[in-house]
Amino acid sequence: MSVFSFIKESGEKLFGIEKAKAEESNEISDSREAEEQKEDKKAIERLKKRFDEAGLKVDNLEIEIEGDTVILSGNAKDQATREKLVLLIGNSEGIAKVDERLQMTKNEQESVFHTVERDDDLKKIAKDHYGDQEKYQFIVEANHPMLQDPAKIYPGQVLRIPVIENKETV
Repeated sequence: MSVFSFIKESGEKLFGIEKAKAEESNEISDSREAEEQKEDKKAIERLKKRFDEAGLKVDNLEIEIEGDTVILSGNAKDQATREKLVLLIGNSEGIAKVDERLQMTKNEQESVFHTVERDDDLKKIAKDHYGDQEKYQFIVEANHPMLQDPAKIYPGQVLRIPVIENKETV
């Protein structure tokens, strides 16, 4: 159970225009709050749809949105599913933090998270983390299905860098 930070302005658009306008103006009124709650519900529905499309399964998944923070709870089958859920949400525009409160049926070693910088590509990231640029496929696999095209990573995106038990073999 951890809180993960992300770059709020980076990633796939999740919230509608009304929430963005409300944040810009910082106006608080009853009608504005009602509109924000409606936007949050739509965003939660979009997230759940993305989970389903990604084939990620979490029993009793609950998603709450408080400002720019998403709170996750439920039962993930393993560490990889837990981390992919966090990244699926955190790499969405408008999300600054993911407060992950998921339970897991088995404990496994956590992956390292890497925030993509301007001149990064997957081979450079693999070289930095594994000492071998050809191990970039481990990163592609670890971020599937969120990372559809290895050539399409962007600054601010957060990627899973899995632990490789034996770094000498591919």
